[in-house]
Amino acid sequence: MQKRKIAYTFKFSLILLTVFVIVSGSLLGLSTGNFIIDFKQTGFSVLSAAQRGVGSAVTGTENTVNAIRELSRLKDEYEKLSEKLKNYEYMQRSNAEIKKENERLNTLLDFSQKYEYKNIAARIIARDADNLYAAITVDKGNKHGVKKNMPVIAVQKGTVGLVGKIVTVGAYTSMIMPVYDFQCSVSARIQHTRDLGLISGTGSPDIPLKMSYIKKRVLEELQFGDIIVTSGENGNYVREIPIGTVHSVSVVDYDTSLLISVMPIVDFSRLEEVIIIDTSQANSDKNPDKNPDKKEEGA
Repeated sequence: MQKRKIAYTFKFSLILLTVFVIVSGSLLGLSTGNFIIDFKQTGFSVLSAAQRGVGSAVTGTENTVNAIRELSRLKDEYEKLSEKLKNYEYMQRSNAEIKKENERLNTLLDFSQKYEYKNIAARIIARDADNLYAAITVDKGNKHGVKKNMPVIAVQKGTVGLVGKIVTVGAYTSMIMPVYDFQCSVSARIQHTRDLGLISGTGSPDIPLKMSYIKKRVLEELQFGDIIVTSGENGNYVREIPIGTVHSVSVVDYDTSLLISVMPIVDFSRLEEVIIIDTSQANSDKNPDKNPDKKEEGA
């Protein structure tokens, strides 16, 4: 019993000594500032860490806002550049179209100046087609010297071809009946054999024309691609205007004539400008002697 009391007293004394040492050390550290745990330094470190965290958060927020603004600016610039690119591409296409149009008009001008008859350049402004009748409307009328039954030609890639003839004339517009119209008939010749026949329309520019009244004896002389030209015998068309080329030839037992399909020289799907021919007047540009101004100079 006495031994237990001594042990208990010893343990209590040890605990009390330990507490006293800790309290004394703490008081000594607080009074001298050299305590193992420096509360000032610890507080400063905690505060600094908090400030750094707040600063990082603020900086991160600012960077995010700036990034959003920069992204918005870049998007606006991208849209502006895209619009400029579209405008540039449009200008390129427009310039290419203008260049092609100028080439066509220069070809027409060159041809019209060299052609022996007075001629009027016109632009197609409308097309009307049905099963019975096909029409092409141009922007020239009697105010420009256009008259009914005048022949109409075109120049494509340097090649002249027959388009048709004028059937209706207004003050500022005229209507052309193209060669592929059902009602159109043109006296024509095979260029190299000089055989005379009649070209008739089939109602569509995509279907070859028909040539009739060519005797079977000409069959051996015909070749695919032979050129068919106007004969000029009816008075409505100028002689030797190319109409088309031989596409196919058929022989029918009960008929003395060949059935010849002729592909038009003019590509009507790409036709934009035409030349109206006035066969009653010579071209003053080609014949200087008929130019009044030049006569006065020579006088």
